[in-house]
Amino acid sequence: MSGALWRRLDTPGHDACRLAPADGGWRLHGTAVLLHEGEPARLDYHVRCDARWRTERGHIRGFIGARALDWRIVREPGGTWSVNGAAVPGLEGCVDLDVGFTPATNLTLMRRVALAPGQAAEVTVAWIDAPDGVLQPLPQRYERRSEHTYRYESPTSGYTALLEMTPAGFIRRYPGLWEALA
Repeated sequence: MSGALWRRLDTPGHDACRLAPADGGWRLHGTAVLLHEGEPARLDYHVRCDARWRTERGHIRGFIGARALDWRIVREPGGTWSVNGAAVPGLEGCVDLDVGFTPATNLTLMRRVALAPGQAAEVTVAWIDAPDGVLQPLPQRYERRSEHTYRYESPTSGYTALLEMTPAGFIRRYPGLWEALA
């Protein structure tokens, strides 16, 4: 079992998570407490992966201001994704769930891709933004620069950064967004 605690850099907030083996796969779960567009938010998240780090399901539950959220995400073995039982087209090639409000879900993708230093990979993830519950494709590129650093690019958002990782594989520094405290 391993875990992480982060401090949000662009708004007040923290996130704590834990990774543990579960039924022949992995379970990543945590809670982010932060200020989202001027409103207090508490967002609990759970992501279940198989033994090869492929997402099987996720759950986001909590609140932003007075609004309650409860998003259940499922990836069927054939590659079909759904949110609260409604199929989401256009995600058939996606294997990874990326939860937009936490750096925790980078860990599962990076373990699945398992790049050696000098290698790069382009992946499209199923990305969810908690406030609206919309699951959509998000192209990303990772290039492993050293044992604990990756160059990350999100062409859709225009964000590029050098991510620093802990030996356990959690993000240590996500420039401008998150910084690990433990």
